[in-house]
Amino acid sequence: MMPEGIVLAGGFGTRLRDAVPDLPKPMAPVNGRPFLEILLANLARKGFGRVILSLGYMAEKITSHFGTQYSGVELSYVVEEQPLGTGGAVRLAMSECREDHFFVFNGDTFLDLEVDDVERRWRNTRNPVIVGREVDDTTRYGALLTENGRVTGFSEKGASGPGLINAGCYVLKQGQLDGFRINTSFSLETDYLEKAVQDRPFELFTTAGQFIDIGVPGDYARAQHELGRYGQC
Repeated sequence: MMPEGIVLAGGFGTRLRDAVPDLPKPMAPVNGRPFLEILLANLARKGFGRVILSLGYMAEKITSHFGTQYSGVELSYVVEEQPLGTGGAVRLAMSECREDHFFVFNGDTFLDLEVDDVERRWRNTRNPVIVGREVDDTTRYGALLTENGRVTGFSEKGASGPGLINAGCYVLKQGQLDGFRINTSFSLETDYLEKAVQDRPFELFTTAGQFIDIGVPGDYARAQHELGRYGQC
């Protein structure tokens, strides 16, 4: 069975507005190609058969560019009528999922995830998974609190120094967010995960893969140099 993914690609991209004033953030050019092409091509290489794109701002620029498939991956779309936050966007996209579990990725973050290893963790435990990444400075992200290979909490942003951050990537079960009404705005992190990790096991998977969040100008510039080798389908 090929894994199924949700990509959150509905953000306004306000911090990149000077660099890409007329495009949704996931379509920002990286080495002459829309960033979302690089992300989807990498998911195709990882074996994904189907991806649901959760869209909002300038959705038509994404749907018209990609159509119903890209690099052999079947594409489906959901479009927010109003901003729904990360949680609401995932909840809406879940309505299009066909499998009993799915991966969640951010449409403005490149993560070269060890998908087969994460899928194996899921099959061994059937617990949802939060992907973490070691970074030199946690200031922008906040750190994950962990114990015995599981996530137990989240620290606030602002603390500096090296540590393990939430990479914004998850494996969730179908129906896991059914406690929230569809088309309701909420944050996946603060409105759901922070409490949920206290109530049920969430596996930690620490990735060693390339990780670049293009949502800030400095990392967007870095992506131009570091993502060239991922640019081919």
